[in-house]
Amino acid sequence: MPIDAAKALAAEPRTGEITWDHKDVQLYHLGIGAGIPATDPDELRYTLESRLHVLPSFATVAGAGKPGVTGGLSMPGIEVDLARVLHGGQSLVLHRPIPAAGTATATNRIAAVYDKGKAAVLVLRTEVGDAGGPLWTNDAQIFIRGEGGWGGDRGPSARLDPPAGEPDRVVERHVREDQALLYRLSGDWNPLHADPEFAKVAGFERPILHGLCTYGITLKAVVDALLGGDVTRVRSYATRFAGVVYPGETLRIRMWHAPESTRLAVSAVERDDAPVLADTIVEHT
Repeated sequence: MPIDAAKALAAEPRTGEITWDHKDVQLYHLGIGAGIPATDPDELRYTLESRLHVLPSFATVAGAGKPGVTGGLSMPGIEVDLARVLHGGQSLVLHRPIPAAGTATATNRIAAVYDKGKAAVLVLRTEVGDAGGPLWTNDAQIFIRGEGGWGGDRGPSARLDPPAGEPDRVVERHVREDQALLYRLSGDWNPLHADPEFAKVAGFERPILHGLCTYGITLKAVVDALLGGDVTRVRSYATRFAGVVYPGETLRIRMWHAPESTRLAVSAVERDDAPVLADTIVEHT
């Protein structure tokens, strides 16, 4: 069997140093659509180094996104065909606000392996800290089609009960035609997001937007619309990737707001509100 769950879970964590500076943060913010209008004081907090604060989802690309999903799939006990791999979900826990520049230690391991019958699910965990202590914990949930069925733990369900009632806020965010080309400069060079021929081979009519770009666009919308632009209020953020986004489309972001959390549903307007992000929640102060 290509996945040896016991071996993967027992493998020694991989540890390495990551660094970033204000240019990496600014590039990430531009990659998720910040800076429009360019002179808006609220947008300058994302784009101007003298005012810069860091959107927490930057954690997914800090250090150029290393080791990323591909790195996790090279761990002991994991031998899979990348064509069968889907990024199923992402969760992030913030321990402290992320500085605009830093050097930190990233520790990566397989935190869980679940048997879903027709697929296996790996939880790739990255824990990052610096001299001041823990900074963040990232979990990527990776579906590997055709690799389940060995009788292992099915794991928890990622599905949440639907939010009750009408959303408290609905905002729309246009995805520029060049959004994926800009976002990939933060470290995800998968040609699926840039090369039309590669995208067709993968089964898409044209290149698609990175799921983690949609993830960042959505968190920025919540921070700007509901949290007064204060990135330090975010405590955690989790989502399930439910569908693709094509550059040039419009995201409709529905928000159900409570004092300590906001539930979200994100869809593609031009495709009859096709789901994009589901089971999405931001916990905050």
